[in-house]
Amino acid sequence: MKVLITGGAGFIGSHLAEEILQQGMEVYVIDDLSTGAIQNIQHLKENERFHYVIDDIRNRSVLGEMIDLCPVVYHLAAAVGVHLILDSPTNTIENNVFGTELVLKLAAKKRKKVIISSTSEVYGKSEKMPCAETDNILIGAPNNIRWSYACSKAIDEFLALAYYKEMRLPVVVARLFNTVGPRQTGRYGMVIPRFIKQALRGERICVYGDGKQSRCFCYVKDTVTALIGLMECEKAAGEVFNVGSTEEVTIAELAQKVKTLTGSSSEIVYVPYDEAYEQGFEDMRRRVPDITKIKKLIGFKPSYSLDDALRLTIEFLKENLDEY
Repeated sequence: MKVLITGGAGFIGSHLAEEILQQGMEVYVIDDLSTGAIQNIQHLKENERFHYVIDDIRNRSVLGEMIDLCPVVYHLAAAVGVHLILDSPTNTIENNVFGTELVLKLAAKKRKKVIISSTSEVYGKSEKMPCAETDNILIGAPNNIRWSYACSKAIDEFLALAYYKEMRLPVVVARLFNTVGPRQTGRYGMVIPRFIKQALRGERICVYGDGKQSRCFCYVKDTVTALIGLMECEKAAGEVFNVGSTEEVTIAELAQKVKTLTGSSSEIVYVPYDEAYEQGFEDMRRRVPDITKIKKLIGFKPSYSLDDALRLTIEFLKENLDEY
């Protein structure tokens, strides 16, 4: 079996490639390294079943050749991170929408099975918790560029389901809720690696807003298990699934957990959103997934707790602080 992973040099993609190789399959990766990094896949390069290309997924000829080779495609390539979205909204929209459109168009020619990686961001400002796949979405006004990412990923989902309906392309949408773990960078605002690096360096741990906003964090190995499970399940085609943990924590509590687990003497400080991001930035108070659907279909249930995820990530960053 040959497997293509777009964005395969990214944080999640590299873990997915690692697991698929361990299962004895052949892995092809395409990544432009805009948010991924070659060190994420350095340990895989000696494996004769691992192949990678450094290129933009919007390069039709290169992507087409790779999709022709592989019966299944995990489409993870995307612009990620709040800071990147605010700094480069045009690239965010174009990369997410045009990249996904091209993956679907090329896969549809030979009905390759595709997993489209989406995000909990598509739920927008919805206050209904937990978030279920059939819930309405409430995305903010277009003049607040923060919502461009959510909107672009929602379009990805509509495109994927349209290809399923019209062309019977076996495509699955996975809405990921805050995946965390080793190799994740805090460069674009991801909260856990940012907190851990600040704690390990003895810097101030900066909580944005009042810290009362809450999230659920899913360890990367659990996310990978879910993605592979969905790919292997024929009944998943044409459906959307939440993928995440239901263990909820406020960001203030998260900062304290990181401080305790690292044994840091860092001070926890609170930074207004307007200073952390930009004037008028909007955030969600809660974001909790309903994972009933994926649990019923493939038996998915996270096996790593938040504390497990934090300890494993702290251990990794202690050894790789300068690289990540």
